[in-house]
Amino acid sequence: MALDNDATVTTRVLGDEFDDALRVRVLAVLRSLGATSPNAAAWALGGSQELESMDFQLRGCPMRLEAETYVGLSLTGPAALVSLIQQQLTQG
Repeated sequence: MALDNDATVTTRVLGDEFDDALRVRVLAVLRSLGATSPNAAAWALGGSQELESMDFQLRGCPMRLEAETYVGLSLTGPAALVSLIQQQLTQG
């Protein structure tokens, strides 16, 4: 699947931010698709909100996985890639 870098960007909440099993599955899918992560995960705390984010490159496109209190575990990137990852999660 070829995607250009101008693809529509979307964010989808995949589940609860504290679902470690889901996080492991998402990371496994990203790795299986060839995603690379040039930077370490970032963590921030603001009041009662905790935010952890990880940036990836997948097929030349930037992707972000975030776990945020009261929001959940979300994936941001080109809509086609986010959909592909969601499909892989439901099949696995």
